[in-house]
Amino acid sequence: MNNDSHPVVRQASFPFPDGRFPRDLGAVVQRTVAEGRLPALVVVHDSDGDWLIGDGINDPNLPGASGLYCLSCLVEEDASLSETACLQPGSAAYRDGPGLPWTIEPFRYEDGEG
Repeated sequence: MNNDSHPVVRQASFPFPDGRFPRDLGAVVQRTVAEGRLPALVVVHDSDGDWLIGDGINDPNLPGASGLYCLSCLVEEDASLSETACLQPGSAAYRDGPGLPWTIEPFRYEDGEG
């Protein structure tokens, strides 16, 4: 996954006009997902408007575990991520494996913020 092709921003006006992630929207993504080593099993649209994508297994908060990546570029690699573009702020989508349906739930950080 390479972000060199265009700059990314952390937030974009929501809801998205065409129901798809904007081309320049970035997300905090676990490197295991960005590098294609593990599938995306968690997508978060936090109450601050940030997007986070994880593998649902490893700790995304460890140093070097995550980075800012182009969200539409991730969708090019895994089209099923496009199904999460409608996630309301304060929501998360979870699935048990690639190709399985997403389950939407309210989201709050473990410390109670966001």
